[in-house]
Amino acid sequence: MNAKAEHYDVIRKPVITEKATMASEANAVVFEVAIDSNKPMIKEAVEALFGVKVKAVNTTITKGKQKRFRGQLGTRKDVKKAYVTLEEGNTIDVSTGL
Repeated sequence: MNAKAEHYDVIRKPVITEKATMASEANAVVFEVAIDSNKPMIKEAVEALFGVKVKAVNTTITKGKQKRFRGQLGTRKDVKKAYVTLEEGNTIDVSTGL
């Protein structure tokens, strides 16, 4: 498969946290994805961009917190994360980025 421009719109960036590192031990990679993307779109984008076989995709939406900035109340944006489980023998090195 070849990477299309739409695939870069679906996958925003890899998530590098302690929890994401623990998920990598279970052959999973965590990405921040577009809020309107669905699981088949995420699977197709990861397979096309990284050339790997995807076993499963789990998603979660984190609601944006309310924060104050100079006395004004504002809301951070909602973030959707995808936990992509890869087939055995497939790996993605997220330190290189997109």
